[in-house]
Amino acid sequence: MDIITKVNDAVNGFVWGVPAMVCIIGVGLWLSFGTRFLQIRKFGYAMKSILGRIFTKEKAADGAVTPFQAVCTALAGTVGTGNIAGVAGAIAIGGPGAVFWMWISALLGMCTKFAEVTLAVHYREKNAHGDWVGGPMYYIKNGLSKKWYFLAVFYALLGILTVFGTGNATQVNTIVSSINSALINMGVISRGSLGINLAIGIVIAILVAIVLIGGVKRIGGVAEKLVPFMAVVYIVLGLGVVFMNIGMVPKVFHDIFLGAFSPQGITGGVIGSMFVAMKRGFSRGIFSNEAGLGTGSIAHAAADVDNPVKQGYFGVFEVFVDTIVICTLTALIVLIGAGSNITYGVAAGAELTIAGFTNVYGGWVSIITAIAMCCFAFSTILGWGLYGTRCIEFLAGSKVNKPFMVVYSLVAIIGATIDLGLLWGIADTFNGMMVIPNLIAIFLLSGTVFKLVKESKV
Repeated sequence: MDIITKVNDAVNGFVWGVPAMVCIIGVGLWLSFGTRFLQIRKFGYAMKSILGRIFTKEKAADGAVTPFQAVCTALAGTVGTGNIAGVAGAIAIGGPGAVFWMWISALLGMCTKFAEVTLAVHYREKNAHGDWVGGPMYYIKNGLSKKWYFLAVFYALLGILTVFGTGNATQVNTIVSSINSALINMGVISRGSLGINLAIGIVIAILVAIVLIGGVKRIGGVAEKLVPFMAVVYIVLGLGVVFMNIGMVPKVFHDIFLGAFSPQGITGGVIGSMFVAMKRGFSRGIFSNEAGLGTGSIAHAAADVDNPVKQGYFGVFEVFVDTIVICTLTALIVLIGAGSNITYGVAAGAELTIAGFTNVYGGWVSIITAIAMCCFAFSTILGWGLYGTRCIEFLAGSKVNKPFMVVYSLVAIIGATIDLGLLWGIADTFNGMMVIPNLIAIFLLSGTVFKLVKESKV
């Protein structure tokens, strides 16, 4: 186990090191300049277009989902424990300044995700069941020459390996932890008790199987209802923490901006490198909004839409909601409500966010936060279940879809009953590795993106 940990740490350090930062920032800037910073120019249009869909009932053609269901499915995959545990962990290891670099990653990521979604819709195809399928492996296959096909295979393989950890086991573990925390605070079970972990795992496995086997339309239907609900609950609770401590907000933003460039001044010298803050901010930003990872475009490829650029704006909206809204709110909850609980330089997770809520509202709020976290994590399991299905379908055909979904669902039982300390690190490494083939493809196909934007009337 020690050897595995050391190997993973070494690979992780390279994947999320200077080369990765240069590639992520470089491609983001290249796309931003090439589209004349479309994420800023067209931001108003993107918000107006997407928000208007919330109150409009739409029906999609066979084998597709509505554009709003597509963005909700993608948000289901992105809005998860990365927003709760990931942000808290980034602050603990990178200091408050990590939040600033999350914002920068989101600003560039809006354009990167726009490009991913646009290409996914432009190069998608129909599978044996008549469903639209797309994503990085398909725009590599259909947009680049045959000599690049190995990148599509590499991406699909990494996707299959990643979904079991990032998309399932770690999410279920968070659900179990949040439920146990609520039950402990209520005095129902004692600390250290195994509680009902196995039962929770079995229930989640059954629910996931029911939704996934129902196909992309059922996934989209569940996401369409679950994602707005959980986002509103979390945002309302988070804003309560902020408004009840409004006097602390200026200092928090001061610490974020100063800590981005001089973290030692905020963390008492524990974190003395700007690069540590930058690395944590960018890695957790991408872990959360998945811009550069390419996975969200898999959900968008199923949208019943004719204009790839129009669906691309949903990618801008997605990153904004995930990182600028929800991740920033989590950062404020942690820095305002749990500031005294932070031990900089020591790994932390969802417990800091929960402490931020309970320190302000009291122990009763752990029940509501447990429900919210369960919704966050469950939606992520569904989103990544679709991603994994599309990856294995690309390699082996649609005949393996249902067996894969069954296996994927059963992993929930493992995630509920074992310690996942190392698995979090491995998931982070695989996430970073998926960025490599995707960013290469996005860069090589950037000319197509610029052409589609120029020709679009949107």
